[in-house]
Amino acid sequence: MHVTTEAAGEREKFDYDVVIVGAGPAGLATAIRIRQLMPEASVVVLEKGSEPGAHTLSGAVMDPRAIDELLPGWKALGAPLNQPVTADEFFFLGGKRSLRTPGWLVPRCFRNEGNYAISLGRVVKWLAEHAQAQGVEIFAGFAATEVLYDPQGRVIGVGTGDMGVTRSGDHGPAYQRGVELHGKYTIFAEGARGQLGRQLIERFDLARDRDPVSYAIGLKESWEVDATRARPGLVVHTAGWPMQSDTFGGGFIYHLEGNRVSLGFVVGLDYGNPWLSPYEEFQRWKTHPAVRAHIEGGRRLGYGARAINNGFPRSLPRTVFPGGALVGCEAGYLNAARIKGSHAAIKTGMLAAEAVCDALRAGRSGDELVAYPQAFAKSWLHAELQESKNFKLWFKYGSLVGTLMTGIEQWLMPRLGIRTPPWTLRNRRPDHESLRPAAKSEPIHYPKPDGKLSFDRMSSVYLSNTHHEEDQPVHLRLRDRRVPVETNLRLYAGPESRYCPAGVYEFLTTDRDEDRLQINAQNCIHCKTCDIKDPTQNIVWVAPQGGEGPDYDAM
Repeated sequence: MHVTTEAAGEREKFDYDVVIVGAGPAGLATAIRIRQLMPEASVVVLEKGSEPGAHTLSGAVMDPRAIDELLPGWKALGAPLNQPVTADEFFFLGGKRSLRTPGWLVPRCFRNEGNYAISLGRVVKWLAEHAQAQGVEIFAGFAATEVLYDPQGRVIGVGTGDMGVTRSGDHGPAYQRGVELHGKYTIFAEGARGQLGRQLIERFDLARDRDPVSYAIGLKESWEVDATRARPGLVVHTAGWPMQSDTFGGGFIYHLEGNRVSLGFVVGLDYGNPWLSPYEEFQRWKTHPAVRAHIEGGRRLGYGARAINNGFPRSLPRTVFPGGALVGCEAGYLNAARIKGSHAAIKTGMLAAEAVCDALRAGRSGDELVAYPQAFAKSWLHAELQESKNFKLWFKYGSLVGTLMTGIEQWLMPRLGIRTPPWTLRNRRPDHESLRPAAKSEPIHYPKPDGKLSFDRMSSVYLSNTHHEEDQPVHLRLRDRRVPVETNLRLYAGPESRYCPAGVYEFLTTDRDEDRLQINAQNCIHCKTCDIKDPTQNIVWVAPQGGEGPDYDAM
């Protein structure tokens, strides 16, 4: 690393061989693999959370295939993959009843033999410790807010946001100028709908000739249950209620060690009814007899939510550009059919790292790492995503068609020796274009929370340990301040107040009987749903001061 001290008011500059944005599975796998192959390479990882894992949220059942390749001795090294999956169950839910799918009929995407029920946050913390032991520098609490370019337009690094800026934009008493981190290559691993990744995709036209990306929102709670209800290693998935037949969604229940249960609900962000609230759907799902049997009488420990890519191969952008690359969920590498992304994140991080090391050994910098997408095209991950390329797209034709075709593609075809469907469905529109006008949609009336199984938003946000300094610029920006009331409220009944899982957006009436949108930015849990689902694409999510946001404990 080389440090350059600039004149007063300018940013200090740090030079590295490789700069990595995001200390999740993808970013840390990239860093570890580079140091394995080139111990002399200088590598830095920036993490906007207070520590690695603080912003990590996943179900999670982990396929160990990629970590087996990255760290073959992970068991002896103490990786927190402690609970093997012992059983799979799949239920179709009605309003009060449930139908369990016989084990022999469960599609391959819902089979988890050899996988582990984990806390991904704990795995990320462990990976960070391993990376640091290998000489990787990790700067936590620093949000990368700007991509840096050279005069030729090549990426040369990132800049971190200034700290201590007040709501009015002035420099407060704790003001601290951001810094610049320059690298021969910069790898972006911010997760789904990354702030800088989105800019790079637009600047370099990486999504040209690709289908629009499809997302979902995943909501999760962590519970401690009585030992009599604990079934360590049990993995349960549900479909059906409370989702309507035209809306994609489903639930998961994972039993971990120590009488802990992770459960959550996924809702496709291509839903059409603006009255729908993913948070409220999750809360009432927990009241179903088949779900409450796992947690009734237990204690809720944590809550969080996060946008999820759906991993359609035809929606994946080009992942390289002059000076850098996208890895993990930043690019969309998640297998929605399996509800798994950590193994894909680790694998793509490794592939990018290997391309970086080849380039550095050859004395290159700032060019396109074409060996990375070439290696992906030959990888087992590419083949895996192709096998699930149509999942979720079939559900656009209703839950019956979606269920039937999932059975054909994920159960029948493999038994016939056909691993990849011979047909490819196309996604024709982005999620934000799917909302119908409120006047043409059926209102949904959700029951009040009972405080035992279902809870209000604010008590949930409290469990996410979210913190933001209030006297700072609002990090949820409106391109046009008139749009929320004049368009979203009048045409769609203000969907911001429902699709946000943290109560950030609230429509109020002033003393003059005028409507206005209030943004409670201090509640934001960084899920990015607003940036995706806003029907007018008027909301832009940007990173607040580093170290802020949720502080998930073992989620």
